[in-house]
Amino acid sequence: MTESYVKKLAAVLLDAITDKDPLVQEQVCGALCALGEAAPAEALGACEEYLRQHEKLAHPYRTMILRAMEVVVSSHIGELDKAKARAVTLLASSEMTRAKELVCDWQRAASDVLVAVGKRFVGTVMEELLSKFQPGALPHCSVVQTLANLAASNVFGMVPFLTSILSTMLPMLGMAKHDAMRVAFCCALQHFSESILEYLADLDQAPDPTVRKDTFATDMLSAYDILFTHWLQSREAKLRLAVLEALGPMSHLLPGEKLEEQLPKLLPGVLALYKKHAETVHVSKSLGQILEAAVSVGSRTLEPQLDSLLAALHAQICVPVESSSPLVVSNQKEVLRCFTVLARCAPDRLLAFLLPKLDASNERTRVGTLQVVRHVINSAASQMEVKKPFILSSMRLPLLDTNTKVKRAVVQVISAMAHHGYLEQPGGEAMVEYIVQQCALPPEMELQKLGPDSEDLTADSVRAISISTLYLVSTTVDRMSDVLWPYLLAFLTPMRFTGALTPLCRSLVHLAQKRQEVGAEAFLIQSDSNVTLPSPYAITARLLTVSSQPYMGDGRGAASLRLLNALHRSIHPLLGQRWATTIPPLLEHLDEFTEETLSQKEWEEKLLAFLRDTLAVVSDNTWICQLSLEMCKQLPCYNGLPQEKNFLYKCVGTALGAASSKDVVRKQLRELLETAGHQEEAEREGLACCFGICAISHLDDVLAQLGDFMRSDVFRKSTGIFNIFKERSENELEKLKGTVILCYGHVAALAPRELVLPKVESDLLPNMFRYFSTKVLGIKVETKDPALKLCLVQSMCMASQAICSNAQAGSFHFSRKPELVAQMMEFIKAESPDSLRSPLRKKAMLACTYLVSLEPALEEQVRADLVRHCLHSVLSVLPDPEGERDHQESLYLDTMHALEDLLTSLLRRDMTPQGLQIMVEHLSPWIKSPRGHERVRALGLSACLLRHFLDHLRVGALVPFHNLGLLIGLFSPRCADLWPATRQEAVSCVYALLYLQLVYEGFARDYRDDVVERLLTLKDGLMDPDPDVLFQTCHSIGQIIAKRLPPEQLISLLLTMFEGLGDPDKNYPRAAAVMVHCLLKERGNVLLEKVPELVTVLRSKLRDTREEDILQAAQHSVYLLASQHCAAVVASLLGSPLPFDSHTCTLWRALAVEPGLTTQVLGLLLDKMSRDVPFKETRAFLLSSSPGREATLLPLAATCALYEVMSAPASGPAVLGLYPQLFAALLLRVSCTVGVVLPRTLQAKERRSAAVAPAPRTLEPCSAMAKFAGPRLPLVMAALVCTQGSIYEIQRVTSTGFLAELLNSNVVNDLMLLESLLDNLAARQKDPCASVRRLVLRGLANIASGSPDKVQAHGPQLLTAVLGGLDDRDDPHSLVALEAMVGLARLLDLMEPQDLHPVLPHVAIRIRPFFDSEKMELRSASIRLFGHLNKACHGGGCEDVFLEQVVGGLVPLLLHLRDPQAAVSSACRFALCMSGPNLKCEELAAALQKHLREGRGLHFGEFLNCACKLLMHHLPDLLGRLVSTSLFYFKSSWEDVRAAAPMLTGFLVLHAEAEHRPQVDLEPLTAALQLLLKDPAPLVRVKAAETLGRLGKFA
Repeated sequence: MTESYVKKLAAVLLDAITDKDPLVQEQVCGALCALGEAAPAEALGACEEYLRQHEKLAHPYRTMILRAMEVVVSSHIGELDKAKARAVTLLASSEMTRAKELVCDWQRAASDVLVAVGKRFVGTVMEELLSKFQPGALPHCSVVQTLANLAASNVFGMVPFLTSILSTMLPMLGMAKHDAMRVAFCCALQHFSESILEYLADLDQAPDPTVRKDTFATDMLSAYDILFTHWLQSREAKLRLAVLEALGPMSHLLPGEKLEEQLPKLLPGVLALYKKHAETVHVSKSLGQILEAAVSVGSRTLEPQLDSLLAALHAQICVPVESSSPLVVSNQKEVLRCFTVLARCAPDRLLAFLLPKLDASNERTRVGTLQVVRHVINSAASQMEVKKPFILSSMRLPLLDTNTKVKRAVVQVISAMAHHGYLEQPGGEAMVEYIVQQCALPPEMELQKLGPDSEDLTADSVRAISISTLYLVSTTVDRMSDVLWPYLLAFLTPMRFTGALTPLCRSLVHLAQKRQEVGAEAFLIQSDSNVTLPSPYAITARLLTVSSQPYMGDGRGAASLRLLNALHRSIHPLLGQRWATTIPPLLEHLDEFTEETLSQKEWEEKLLAFLRDTLAVVSDNTWICQLSLEMCKQLPCYNGLPQEKNFLYKCVGTALGAASSKDVVRKQLRELLETAGHQEEAEREGLACCFGICAISHLDDVLAQLGDFMRSDVFRKSTGIFNIFKERSENELEKLKGTVILCYGHVAALAPRELVLPKVESDLLPNMFRYFSTKVLGIKVETKDPALKLCLVQSMCMASQAICSNAQAGSFHFSRKPELVAQMMEFIKAESPDSLRSPLRKKAMLACTYLVSLEPALEEQVRADLVRHCLHSVLSVLPDPEGERDHQESLYLDTMHALEDLLTSLLRRDMTPQGLQIMVEHLSPWIKSPRGHERVRALGLSACLLRHFLDHLRVGALVPFHNLGLLIGLFSPRCADLWPATRQEAVSCVYALLYLQLVYEGFARDYRDDVVERLLTLKDGLMDPDPDVLFQTCHSIGQIIAKRLPPEQLISLLLTMFEGLGDPDKNYPRAAAVMVHCLLKERGNVLLEKVPELVTVLRSKLRDTREEDILQAAQHSVYLLASQHCAAVVASLLGSPLPFDSHTCTLWRALAVEPGLTTQVLGLLLDKMSRDVPFKETRAFLLSSSPGREATLLPLAATCALYEVMSAPASGPAVLGLYPQLFAALLLRVSCTVGVVLPRTLQAKERRSAAVAPAPRTLEPCSAMAKFAGPRLPLVMAALVCTQGSIYEIQRVTSTGFLAELLNSNVVNDLMLLESLLDNLAARQKDPCASVRRLVLRGLANIASGSPDKVQAHGPQLLTAVLGGLDDRDDPHSLVALEAMVGLARLLDLMEPQDLHPVLPHVAIRIRPFFDSEKMELRSASIRLFGHLNKACHGGGCEDVFLEQVVGGLVPLLLHLRDPQAAVSSACRFALCMSGPNLKCEELAAALQKHLREGRGLHFGEFLNCACKLLMHHLPDLLGRLVSTSLFYFKSSWEDVRAAAPMLTGFLVLHAEAEHRPQVDLEPLTAALQLLLKDPAPLVRVKAAETLGRLGKFA
């Protein structure tokens, strides 16, 4: 029985092996393997028999069966007896050799079976194979391949056979004519050789330790002769590669003398294949094995072959390596392995070949050669030890190579050299210098050389590799310390190594710390001992200068400062302790900021303070002078680096200021003036700073040197024939003059104030102007050079500031003030008003600012001209284009600040309302400008002036601020300007004006008024992009103005605002209207007689504009009108054509402003809506049989008006007062619109507006009423109950639905409405309309959520109604039954058990047919109700009664977990979780809860496996019933369910014990599964095959 059933199952599966779907084929194969797990011998026998009986079965299917057999044999080789092994061997051998031609997959599968059997029964397999491996006849190709694979898989078993196999094989080699056969022989010889070598390597574990290599030498030599002499010459590439792969391991087995004899032919033969094969990794691998064999026997014939070997291998290493080609990478590894072998046996020859290649012109040749050099340095270190000088000297040319790839290879070679002691040899310094040169490469230049398509990555760039190599060598290679220290110091000062400063400093810091650990003497730098090292002064100057740009070069500032700290003892013995406290704060400062956030000025000040402190600590004039001299020497090095050079000039000035030697100071100042690059603006500025800093300590010396320099020959023009370069000389002379003028300016700014003031008019200013203008024929001619102008203005600004900051400035009479102001005005007028390209006008205005405050005072006309010209010069500048915004914006802001300072300085001279009015009059045209950028600038200046006026105002008596209204009228509407920045400035102006009024009224200047202070809180609202928020803020501003504005100023304010209604800024009129409205509202008692006129004006504005502020004014007018004539306004508006236009809707909403008025309007509209019928019957066409419904106009218009009025939030109180009437009327009105069309006169308009119709909204009035309007429900319910007998079905549905939903809330219980509602709904159970009956059941079920405590009291009544719904026969679509199931599920948990338990089985039986309904809703509701039925049985004592229903529903629930609808699957999860406890198995119940809880992803297969395992363990008697039930679903219409059914059966069988087999009728089950193997769905066929495999357990 067992054997026959397994065979039957196997036969069913084997018949399905021809399925067209690959997944099914794989599963059938897996099922056969599963059968093999249960009964390996029987499964193998069935497969064997099937293959023998189906001779014509196509080979792909035979291959699948053989694969299954191989799996079974591999897994159960220990369980097979010899007879079965022999049978399988014979079958596989037959299958393998059935086809004479080559069929790879089939023959490989059969061969794999033989190899699997041979792992244990090697004798049996060899007996069969050797029977087909007879002398004198060529065997089948697969026989040879199988022997090869068997040798690889069972070394110890096969090697003893190899002697006889080889003796038989060797004669066959000459008989093989086909390439495929020859390839097989080569593969066999390769594996045989590898097996022999492995056997000999593990001889101590081998079964026969007497085996020796020479046993196989003769045979291998014979085979070698054929392979090398004949087959290697084949045209077939595959054969040549196979020969190569065999020759490699075979060479180790050849006799030594024969190998020596063959090498002269073998090596050239192998090398020749490099040219014949694109994929050369096999050639290289074989060559490496041959070379190792040759070296192992001490070959002497290898030496003559070295040249050709090296040439061929070198050519291979020079092949470009593609990262995406693993074969090329592997080939290079094999080639390098060959070089390692040659380096160990012939290092001289290798180097003699390689090193000249470094001079080749080809990039790949150089890169490849360097790669080999690096490799042999690392892999043959002992052989290369004596060759170090030779290798180092050969690197000279590669060091000069500019190719990026070559550079990277050179760096890698140098890294290897460092680790092996090369750099300690003579010439090693050149390698170190090369690394430093690569560290100094500019990153952007290197990336540009690589190109966008380069294979090199940024992380692997030459610079990055060099930096990491330098740090690695200096920190990890101990022997390199003496090489690098102090040699690396020599690279600090040369400019070409600037890019390498950061890595240099880091390495030097590490080396210095190591030297400190050794001892102080070892650490000190002896500059005299090595002239190439920079002096301490040079190091200090260099590191301090580059620190001024701290984030450049990967953070060279911090690195330089750390190195300075590390070298303190070498720089000066007194600095160690001081620098230990001053350098760390500098480093912390750099850590706190980034390149974008660091203040360059502040950082330079910190560095200069550090330098001054250092000089003070040293306090050695000789040392200081030497340092300043070194700084001056380094100045030319920074040409092209203006920022660093500028800072170095400051350092020079600081050092000279600390020097006590007057002669040294004068000499160096003179040299600086003579050698400076006066053509460069930055250098002029730096030199001037140097002079200014030096003047702090040496003012007289500095002035003397400047005077001497001005009197020198440098300033004298040459005449004669050489004056052909006159133009250029004049240009250079102008730059020279600019430098001197700047120097005077900086001297005035930085020198001690008490010393400067006496020299201003006598020395400084005359010298400045002397070189700004010259006299030609007695006429003064000013220069046109803009740079010279800028120098003069800048110096004037510094000089003026110096005068003003002097303590004696108040008594100083500046006689040249008018002249200087006029000159500054000329400069400002000469500037372009459209653009801002230089800081000239800024500096000129700053100079004027300082000059204005000095005596004597300017004339009034001069003041006016100055203000006018400055405003025009700055405010009219056009906004900057995007590309130049950062630089220009910064310059413009500085210029604006200068203008502010100038205007406030002028205002201080006349602090009266008239003086303020004059300044505002100058600004007024700009405030009203149509260009936004001009308005915002003018408002900003106005706010600044008003703040200044308020801060400095001194009121001696109570006087009126007569122009307050005019000024507020000018500024306040600008609070809604199109530019947000203008709004902020406008508020600031109003704020200042109101406080000015308070000060004029007698309040103290520090008094804070709560009303005015509210203006500051309104600023945020002005930035809101929402216009409503913006103009509401304007309204609030208007309220504040109205409260603080004196009555006499109101009219002027209103007139000013009305005048501005035509302003080009479109927001200005709107803001003016809002503020006018606010003023009228707040101060209406003053202008009461003007209200009708104002309303008329604003209504006319409504027709002319759509602006929001005008609409608001119109709404207020309508409100006033309706307060007196409500009925007439309502009647007039109802007569407007439908649909209402936007103006009409706006006017309707205006009527909701005041509750009393709103109540009147709502009452009138309700009366209009209820007076007429909601619709009338009509026929659209003459022949139409069913009438249509058309809405009537008056109720429609009233409904629209109600919507507009009630949509206004202010209508709330009035709506609440009429709530019951409004709700009932509108609810019924909504129901009467279903299926109703508009009147014909409106249908065309409706079609035109359909494209913009609002999206439909969900209406849920019941829940909203229950939640928010409970006390009003009795009246509403009374109104609706009356409509339940309506002739309109839609009204009955509406009222029933509303009452049903009311039961969903507890409010009906609180209001004692429950009984009447239940009676009312019960009366509608027999309504002819199915929708009404459904709503009745829904309402009865709603009591579960609305009044759960009342369910038990009405349990029998509710249960009867719901059961009646289950049996409703008048509903063909079962929708009433669906409602009944949903409702009963809600009620079950709340009912009395004694009411419920008797009906549970009846309900379960009644709903069971719905489990498999075609409608998703019915399946979901019935299954979920089944879960609730199970839940009702928990702990109630009815589990035994209900167990039958649980078992009956188990299979459907499990299978419908795979239902295509997610709702059904979720219901099954719930029902199964509830069914668990009723199965009386805690472990199963826990598993169901674990896998099926909501929110957890379900792995169906894993869950089903677990559930079936527990079912069969605890309830094994259910096996037959469950399997038979699942058979029903084999024919399910849903594919996933149909696939789950055999899956369930399979898991049940998998976990069932053998003794329960009688419960399952295997015949029909097998037949059903066999039918499923023909199912159209591949997934079903897969699961059927899987289950068939598991049935083997019952065999």
